[in-house]
Amino acid sequence: MKLRSKHLAVVACGLSLLSGCSGPRHVVVGSKNFTEQLVLAEIVAQQVERRLHQTVIRRFDLAGSMLAHQALLAREIDLYPEYTGTAFTAILKHKPLSDPSEVLDRVRAEYAAKGLKWCDPLGFDDSFAMIVRGSDARAGHLVTLSDAERRPDPWSLGVGYEFLTRADGYRALMARYPHLRWAGAPKTMDLGLLYRALDQGQVTMGAANSTDGLLAILDVKVLQDDRKAFPPYQASIVVRYDSLRQHPGLDAALAELSGKIGADTMSRLNYEVTGKHRPLHDVAADFLGAE
Repeated sequence: MKLRSKHLAVVACGLSLLSGCSGPRHVVVGSKNFTEQLVLAEIVAQQVERRLHQTVIRRFDLAGSMLAHQALLAREIDLYPEYTGTAFTAILKHKPLSDPSEVLDRVRAEYAAKGLKWCDPLGFDDSFAMIVRGSDARAGHLVTLSDAERRPDPWSLGVGYEFLTRADGYRALMARYPHLRWAGAPKTMDLGLLYRALDQGQVTMGAANSTDGLLAILDVKVLQDDRKAFPPYQASIVVRYDSLRQHPGLDAALAELSGKIGADTMSRLNYEVTGKHRPLHDVAADFLGAE
């Protein structure tokens, strides 16, 4: 009878494992499929491992925002990094807004209704960034995009395809800065070539991203968006409330990262991966070790 009972217990245990009812499982961290997401997700994964003393499962390289969001709702992942502007426009289908606080509040409220917690922002905003050569900025005393409007010579603009097609890109720029003068139509190019084109004088202004790795090492100037043309894209971690209940200490571990990653730091971390080709694990470990 003892052997039979033991056998039944093993079978029951196996069935419960298959059904997902075997008790707390490992935390599953997801990410989208670009460098910054991978860096942030690895930082989060290592943070959870060192605070909760358990192995974290990594489900990185999910192809796009909607896939990552659906994986979260389907309980395939517990959390992933996301941006307020992406959540507000791409996930929740609202028109872009320029007030960071309003966007954050509305995203938090609507995500909470879906059983998702939007954590306090990590400390940087990854929005479009209009860049010029550092030498041009210094010569023309250029600090803001309003300053760029007053330049007597027209700009030649280099952009990625998305910047031209998205409502929060070129159209938003021209709506707030209608007196920017262009020497011809924008030149569409792969974003990987944008900085080279700027350096070689093929363009004099480029539409980059505010945490690009090359911003950390090149002599370029990000012109301040003083009229708020581009909506806020504050980076945060979004996590299911049921995951927080299932994993005591997870909420506190994630909270420790809030406000700890500024734009300059994120640019440097991105460059460590894309420019120096260092492993994700090492870059994340160095960041957490320095905290």
